[in-house]
Amino acid sequence: MTHVLRRGRASLAFSFLVQGVAFALLVTRIPAIQDRYGVSDALLPAFLAAVPILAGVGSVTTERLVKRVRPSRLLRWSQPVVLLALLGVGAGERMVELGVALAAFGLAVGVLDASMNMLGVSLQRSYGRSIMLSFHAAYSLGGIVGASLAWVGAHWQLALWVSYLPVVLVLLPAVLVGSRWYVDDRDAGPVAEEEAGEGQAVVFKWLLPLCLVMTVAYIGDSTVSNWSAKYLQDVLGSSEQMATVPYNVYMVTTLLGRAIGDLGVRRFGAVAVVRGGALVAAGGFAVVAAAPGAWVGMLGFTLLGLGLCVLVPQTFAAAGRLFPGASDAAVARLNVFNYVGFLIGSPLVGALGDLWSYRGAMLVPMVLVLVTLVYARSFAPQPDRYGGGHERPRTADVGRGSNGL
Repeated sequence: MTHVLRRGRASLAFSFLVQGVAFALLVTRIPAIQDRYGVSDALLPAFLAAVPILAGVGSVTTERLVKRVRPSRLLRWSQPVVLLALLGVGAGERMVELGVALAAFGLAVGVLDASMNMLGVSLQRSYGRSIMLSFHAAYSLGGIVGASLAWVGAHWQLALWVSYLPVVLVLLPAVLVGSRWYVDDRDAGPVAEEEAGEGQAVVFKWLLPLCLVMTVAYIGDSTVSNWSAKYLQDVLGSSEQMATVPYNVYMVTTLLGRAIGDLGVRRFGAVAVVRGGALVAAGGFAVVAAAPGAWVGMLGFTLLGLGLCVLVPQTFAAAGRLFPGASDAAVARLNVFNYVGFLIGSPLVGALGDLWSYRGAMLVPMVLVLVTLVYARSFAPQPDRYGGGHERPRTADVGRGSNGL
């Protein structure tokens, strides 16, 4: 059984990595996609907002589908669709083709995201210890690989479809083979629903501060993923090749931050780490907004990765501390707000950039991330809400499941 779980964990981690690659290849080539299809700056936010909207639809659909279809099967077939949709984005010529490809990408990502995290939570339950951060570290690594491949494509001035095709040809059969070892736990779903049952109103009331922090964190993250390349190229005057670098740097610093973040929580506590992360992220936005050139802008995006990376994992961890007997239900409800953050972040920065300036637009997520300081006490341990046998240091480190950052 241990061998089965290990293979299941490795195959799921690979799926997270592939997801990171695909998403990075999409968002870091936004200027090239915009040029290929002639998408105006005014219309671009609508295209960017469509992906998280349809991903939300895909996630809601998945919640219903898993009553009849195993999450492993949904993941097995949604990931190839994501990769093929990415190739469609690069291969199309008309705007309607871009719309169809992005629609397929968004819907499939919603199914993929939900099913991956379902499998991650069930594997974590089988392991009896938190392993979710390892999956999201794999996602960060995939983002680094994807952004690096995007840099190569921009450096050699490759057509988008030429840049995407080799990646899809390698990863698509690999995920199909790896999907053979996914591990399902069908008993976990009903248990989680039972735990959530009577306390829904109370759960939402206590979760509300964390929901706000989650939304703010994803506004910041979506600003980087959707606008960093365009900002560096159009505002700071970098080359198309260099415009692919900020997201790569952001993913590297996110990975590094996750690697040392748990040590910081153990030593200084979750409240101090969250406050520090919020301040560093706000400083990053300030540097980006005031940057005189591309290299200083890169420094700002580096600070953003180090600051934002601690917020989402610690928000999930705080939800687990608040509801130790119903952590799955709490995490599932909290997770909805990553889509809220993406929906707000992408069009907000685009609209402010058009109406005002993109430099000024960067100050808005800066102010929003500082709101985290107001709710930092929500991340403090709640010993009175724990029954016997709950261990403070371990539960403070990570959450049971998460998305994105």
